[in-house]
Amino acid sequence: MGGEVILLDYWPSPFGMRAKIALAEKGIDYEYREEDLRNKSDLLLKMNPIHKKIPVLIHNGKPICESSIMVQYIDEVWNDKSPLLPKDPYQRAVARFWADYVDKKVFDTGRKVWTTKGDEQETAKKEFLECLKVLEGELGDKHYFGGENMGYVDVALIPFYCWFYTYETCGKFSVEAECPKLGAWGKRCMEKESVSKSLPDPHKVYDIIKKIYGFE
Repeated sequence: MGGEVILLDYWPSPFGMRAKIALAEKGIDYEYREEDLRNKSDLLLKMNPIHKKIPVLIHNGKPICESSIMVQYIDEVWNDKSPLLPKDPYQRAVARFWADYVDKKVFDTGRKVWTTKGDEQETAKKEFLECLKVLEGELGDKHYFGGENMGYVDVALIPFYCWFYTYETCGKFSVEAECPKLGAWGKRCMEKESVSKSLPDPHKVYDIIKKIYGFE
């Protein structure tokens, strides 16, 4: 089950962070290779010829693409500790549903907050917060989406925690004020070394996005 593990990634990517967290939870050593998205490596283009995107997990020379699939793969291959998906088929299906919700909602609605202005941004901000409140409702009073232990949905969502500062600064709102339970959940996750060492400084995320898109 072991062997060579390589992660092709770009450091601000919340999707690559998912793989980092999952690998850290499993205690798997791997080689990290930073990609220049303006000059993608031959290895990236070879390993992900369809989408040509990061992240890509390479295990014993074989590529696994798409972050949600990577996390499931990591959980299945290194299944002797820290399970991320529930054993029960129905609970697994529920976890996959919510991870899919994160994929379809959080990134796109959040992106609109920092790429738009005026009325369009206000609409985007409302949509983004509504999305977070839906997730907060699913979290309820649990410590994690996975219950007492961090699980698949937590790994899918927590990378966006380091993007919250960018959303908040651009949209002039506070996630913690709007969604206090979700804010507390984020802090709880950050107490785990697998998360804190996998997520970059939120201010650095904001600075790189500001530099790329040229906003103030």
